[in-house]
Formats: sequence, C-alpha cells, structure tokens
Amino acid sequence: MKTRYEKRLESLQKHLQEENVDIALFVDRENLIYYTGLTNIECMALIVPAKGGAISITLWIDVAYAKAKSAISNVVGYMFPSSNLGEKIVEMLNKTEIKSPRIGFSKYFVEFSVFDALRKGVAGIEFVNITDICYKVRSIKDEVEVQYIKKASEFLVEGMKAAIESIKPGMTEVQVLAEAEYAMRKAGSEGASFRMQVLTQDRQLIVHPYAGSNVIDNNQAIVIHLGATYNGYTSKMCRTVALGDINPETEAIYNLLIKAQDKSISMCKPPIDVKDIYNETYKIIEEAGYGKYFLDVIGYGVGIRQSEFYPIIGRSYNHTLEAGMVVDLLLPTILKKGAGGPRITDVVHIRENDVEILTKFQREMIKK
Repeated sequence: MKTRYEKRLESLQKHLQEENVDIALFVDRENLIYYTGLTNIECMALIVPAKGGAISITLWIDVAYAKAKSAISNVVGYMFPSSNLGEKIVEMLNKTEIKSPRIGFSKYFVEFSVFDALRKGVAGIEFVNITDICYKVRSIKDEVEVQYIKKASEFLVEGMKAAIESIKPGMTEVQVLAEAEYAMRKAGSEGASFRMQVLTQDRQLIVHPYAGSNVIDNNQAIVIHLGATYNGYTSKMCRTVALGDINPETEAIYNLLIKAQDKSISMCKPPIDVKDIYNETYKIIEEAGYGKYFLDVIGYGVGIRQSEFYPIIGRSYNHTLEAGMVVDLLLPTILKKGAGGPRITDVVHIRENDVEILTKFQREMIKK
C-alpha cells in the first residue's frame, strides 16, 4: 500500500506532467513539510521530477536525521560555508541531464541567492509558477491531517478560555494574549502561524492588526483571534468579548455575523461553487443594511498555512468545495466605523455528507 506521502508526490507529478513542467523545486516551509513529513526544514530543498524519485537536500549535519525521519529516502547533504543550498540544487539539477529544464516554483519565500544560483548555473532554465497546483494538491486533507488540525483546535479552546478568564480593564492587548499563548503552549501548541490578535474596538477595522500595547477599557467589545499548530498544521478561532456595556449595534452586528456564518457553514455540502456560498451569505448581510461594509472574501482553506489560497470562498472565485477540505468561516467583520469590528471565525471540515466544526467553543458573544 502506498504511503500518504507517496500519494502526494504522485498527485503533484500528475499535475507537472499535465503542465509540461520537468521538475518542481521547493524551498518554502509549507511544501517541505507537506512532502517530506518533517517540521524541522531549515536550510532544506526538495527536488521532485515529473517522473522518478524525489531528492531532498539539506545541511550535512542533518542528513542522518532527514534519512531517519523524512518520507523522502534520497537525501543529499551540502557542506556550509564551503558550499550552499543554491549551489547544491544546481549540482543536482544538472545531474538530471534535462536540457533547458522547465522548473516549477511556488512563488512565495524563495531566497534570491537560490534563484540567482539557478539562473546562472542551469543552462536554458525556464521558471514556471506552480503555486496554484501546490495549493490544489494540499487542499484535500487525509485523515491524519484532519486529526492534526483537530488537535490544534483543542489547543485554541484552552487559549480562548485563558484569554477570557484574564481579560479586564487596565490590561494591555499583549498581556491578555500572553495568557492565551501560555495556555496553548502548555497544552501542546507549537506556536501560531500568524500574528495573533487581541484588539480594542478602535483597532478592529484595520486590515491586518495584531495585539499591541494598547490598554483595554471597560464598556467595549474586544476581539480575540488565536492560532495554534500541531505537527506543522494550524487552526484558528476568533471570538468577541463584551466588557461591560457595549454599543447595542455592535452586539446586533455580531449576532448578524453568527447568522451569516450559520448559513455559510450549512451550505458546505460538496461539491459546491464557492460563489453560491458567498452570495447567500452576502444576502443576509445586505438585507440587514450592511452590504457596503462587507468584504468580497469570507473564507480560505486551512492546513499548513493559516490561509491556504485554495479554496478561497469569495465573490469572484471559480473554486469548488470538495469533501476532505478544511476551511475557515466567517473571516470578515462588518467594517462600519463606530459599531463594526466584532468577529467570529471557526474552522470546519467538509465531509461527504456533513460538515464538522473543529473549533468547538461558545459562539455567542461572551459577556464579562
């Protein structure tokens, strides 16, 4: 029986052959974890030919570890500083004797030194963007991956409990986050894959805010957005806490978001076009009078990255939800100054006949 990693490589190689790509080259964290099974992937690269066996490249000192723990059996090392990762990749690519190779790259997180070595050292090389292929291959989770995300979700519950218990006027955002992060670390989390959020109300309408030194006051809604990881896989959860008496419209907006989230989750029955989910969700927001304050994307895939770019659940995306995918819903808030900003986000596993919410925590607004 083929291992889960062999199946992943076969799926990738099928896509490479269809796109006439000779070799996929990975130096980014997500794909190295996905195809090797390692989480200690510093100074590493992976060469996956369209046909044949994959080759892992790592520092000489890590070769024994990689051979013992990796799903890739062919591991070669390089001696630093007399050599480097880019030079070793060039050496191994030239050994394939493929003339003017078409090399597939994921477009994120490629060091210039590696890119420069490739363009100078491999004759006739052509770079091909295979980012979308990578996201599509990773989008369908096997049962082990789902269990990892479930475990990370359990850590989130501990973190959210700690944050809610500790939060009070006079604390700073980072002080509350410290309590949450400590609880998640004690539970077993390897850390967050994004900058987590504890947000006072005036900061909730920023596009990508994060916890800072801002002091929490009474009589406002506080957003808590946490992330945790297990064996390289992440989960996330967002809740809103009402400290004292808050703006009634803010609470009404939060309840509206729950209603919209309920609708979006209920529609995740595969196969379904993401536009259909978005449109029905948006209709709820629009009918309540907040359509112009709502964003065009309501969810992403979740896996090794906290936001996998396939599938994207949004107005203009031609993506299809399938059984085995894990996504987050509802990602955005209602961007109305003075009242908007509360959020609720959960991670859900799409199965053949139903949907399971993996982040199991109270969804109603928490009041203190």
